[in-house]
Amino acid sequence: MSKNQLIPVTPVETQAAVTCANCAACCCQLEVILLSDTGVPKHYIDIDDWGGEVMLRLDDGWCVALDRDSMLCTIYENRPWVCREFEMASPECIEERQGLATIYR
Repeated sequence: MSKNQLIPVTPVETQAAVTCANCAACCCQLEVILLSDTGVPKHYIDIDDWGGEVMLRLDDGWCVALDRDSMLCTIYENRPWVCREFEMASPECIEERQGLATIYR
C-alpha cells in the first residue's frame, strides 16, 4: 500500500468535550458481553470462547451494529445493556479515547 492510499485519520482532541459530532464510536471496538435481553437481533450475536453471548465484531474489529458511514448504532433502541451504561463523555469513555492517538473518520 502506498502512502497515497492510507486511510485518513484525525487526531483525537483529548481536551475537547465529547459530543455526537466528534465521538467516533471508540467504544464500538470494545467487546460487549450480553448480560440481559434487550432485543439485539440474533444475527448480531456471537458466542465467545467461554460460551457467553457477545456482540459480533467484523474483521475490522468494529461492532457489527455500527454503521461505518455515519458511525452510529443501527440498533440503538435495542442496544445491549452494557452499551446503554457506557455513556458518551463518561469517565470510561474519556479513558478509552485517551488510549487512541487517532480516529478513523
